[in-house]
Amino acid sequence: MKASTLTGYKIVCHCITGPLLEGTVRERCEYTATGKKPKGASFVPLLGHLKLTELTTAAIRAWHRVLVEQVGTYTANRAKAHLKGVLALAEEDFGVRAPSMPTGLARARHKPRKVILSSADIARLITAAKTDDEAGVYYAFPFLTGTRPSEQLGLLWDDVDFDANVIRIRRVQERDGSFTEMTKTEAGTREIPMGTTLREMLLNWRVRCPRKGKELHRVFPGPGRLQPWPKQRIGGGGPLLYQNFRRRYWEPAFERLGLPYVTPHSARHSFISTLQAQGIEVGLVANIAGHANPTVTLGHYTQAVRDGSVAVEALERAYAGA
Repeated sequence: MKASTLTGYKIVCHCITGPLLEGTVRERCEYTATGKKPKGASFVPLLGHLKLTELTTAAIRAWHRVLVEQVGTYTANRAKAHLKGVLALAEEDFGVRAPSMPTGLARARHKPRKVILSSADIARLITAAKTDDEAGVYYAFPFLTGTRPSEQLGLLWDDVDFDANVIRIRRVQERDGSFTEMTKTEAGTREIPMGTTLREMLLNWRVRCPRKGKELHRVFPGPGRLQPWPKQRIGGGGPLLYQNFRRRYWEPAFERLGLPYVTPHSARHSFISTLQAQGIEVGLVANIAGHANPTVTLGHYTQAVRDGSVAVEALERAYAGA
């Protein structure tokens, strides 16, 4: 498990045990980071003072209500899911009877799906990327592979196998530019086949890609500086931080082409949804995307990339054939 993932779990579990600082999100974040109590701070007790044998369904309901008021429905429901797992393990390990989880608790408001580009817009973007020798591969890559930004920025040339025509996802880049030699999940370690377009772009990019010393290292490194005369690159080859990737490569491409702005992660949604729309079976799409369970692919990443007329035409063909 990644250290950052474990840290996230610990933060959520603190919402089970408490005590919870009453205040703004910023105040709670500062308290968590520094351990210094704000002046006049007050704390809300949660469940940490109770033994399991003292825990009741009513206490869980009251605890959840406090969390919804203090930190919001989303975090409250995440904490409830963690608590449910904890109670199940306690029953297995200690043979105690855990209370039933309450029903009918507040649900999070419907989370809107990510905005994704149409197939025509993506085609425009990739066409422009083919002629953009210095930046094109940076913003076209996620649309052609479905990778997460951390996977893209963590890619090394050793992971690009032109003989087997695959890209091997083996690590991620953290926010500070360091590598973690594992992916987000076990299923995230995978091979992604290269299409003709991506292969040509990577072969072209390999010639001019900034080196680490004299050796090719990162596929998407920091660019350094191009000196016009004599034409040569100064520096570059080190880590490219995510915020710099967005500012230097991602955002300018959308501004230049006049396309609706979407986030780098939405390219992953577009990739998965387009494969589904083209009739690729969900199991294969999940495998390429790095999902252990195809229901994640269907439930969270698949979106309509065509309008309703396509469905009506398919219906007409089916009835005509019958």
